[in-house]
Amino acid sequence: MDLGLHVIGVVRSPLTDKATAPKFETDNAPPAELLLDPAYATAAKDLAVGQEILLFTWLHLADRDCQAVHPRRDYSRPLTGVFSTRSPDRPNPIGLHQVRISTLAGNVVTVAALEALDGTPIIDIKPLADRGGQG
Repeated sequence: MDLGLHVIGVVRSPLTDKATAPKFETDNAPPAELLLDPAYATAAKDLAVGQEILLFTWLHLADRDCQAVHPRRDYSRPLTGVFSTRSPDRPNPIGLHQVRISTLAGNVVTVAALEALDGTPIIDIKPLADRGGQG
């Protein structure tokens, strides 16, 4: 079955090590650049500085055979099924990140904080739902 998944860009980040990367953008994650493929320029034309987006990534370094983890790598906590955690280790490692756009420059979108590693493929961007508008 061809699911037609397309990579639309790549994360550029100072984070290079899965073992020491923060688990949430709120855990002192650094700013990161989303380098979008120029072929998707029209799709990104309405993004705006200050906008909150949901960023979907393919966590390509994840352990796809993993079904349970110690939350936040705290081995004093019991193993928990990955569908109840935000661990990147899971059968299909799709990352979901709520981030705010801090700058836009052509096909480069800078977000305020992102826990994804450098080189992480970007698979989609969605605006945060605006209950009163277009969202």
